[in-house]
Amino acid sequence: MALAVACVAGGLAGCKRTPHPASAAPLPETAVAWRPLGSWSGRGSTQTESFLSDTGTLRVRWDTRNEKSKDAGTFRLTLQSSISGRPLNVAVDHRGPGHGLVYVPETPRVFYALIESADIDWSFTVEEGVVGTVKN
Repeated sequence: MALAVACVAGGLAGCKRTPHPASAAPLPETAVAWRPLGSWSGRGSTQTESFLSDTGTLRVRWDTRNEKSKDAGTFRLTLQSSISGRPLNVAVDHRGPGHGLVYVPETPRVFYALIESADIDWSFTVEEGVVGTVKN
């Protein structure tokens, strides 16, 4: 009896009614799409032109190959601020041939990539994650 009075008064959160699952509207599905921001390849050290990320959710796909001598090839990719020039995140630091996928959470801003590399060919792509609703 005391519980019924408390529920009527609205004093207990556990007494609230929840809609039946069959009558509830389906929740929209969300998904992440990856928008390309740029692709680069080369040999040796360089820096890229600037690219803008509106979300800061970055994904870097990288590949190194054609090492000149065993254990001689190096590849280091650092994301840097295009405004201040300061280093923000070392996305890849690898020796020898290889490949990978790296997720880099950052603040939305204008970036460039600094490549420090020797004795190996490299390539990479930077993509930006964009969240959207899946249409049914």
